[in-house]
Amino acid sequence: MKRRWIFVLLSLVILGAGWFLFRPERLFVNARVNETFPGSSSSPESVAVVLTGSFHDGAHKGAGAATIHQLAEDKRVLRLTNFETSNGPDVHVYLVAAEDATDNETVTRSGFIDLGSLKGNIGDQNYDVPAGTDLGKYRAVTIWCRRFSVNFATAPLKNI
Repeated sequence: MKRRWIFVLLSLVILGAGWFLFRPERLFVNARVNETFPGSSSSPESVAVVLTGSFHDGAHKGAGAATIHQLAEDKRVLRLTNFETSNGPDVHVYLVAAEDATDNETVTRSGFIDLGSLKGNIGDQNYDVPAGTDLGKYRAVTIWCRRFSVNFATAPLKNI
């Protein structure tokens, strides 16, 4: 009888840890975001598109556009528009030091700058690009699952 309770308790602990690590409910729950463009109050001549690209699939389907805008006072913003990918645990937005990232190894080998946690897997959203970031080196935006080291989707960036 005592062994049975130990087995039940151990099973519950393992199930709880598995749920925490894998967050399976996120496979079925979409997080929608609809942020306005941060430069909308700026005059049009103070906003310039620096780089732009379209998402392609990685380990998951990816769609939408990634655009880096130069705002007034040397501030740059990455804007994802009409964006859509799968949801997952611990998903981040990376600028990758490569022309494109079609696999996981390219992201980890090339190097990246973490712009923060993905705000939502569907919709328009903005991420600040750190001052001094060399956009000649960081030429792709990747949606990256840190927990499993998986490249969800990538947008190679090109000059306009």
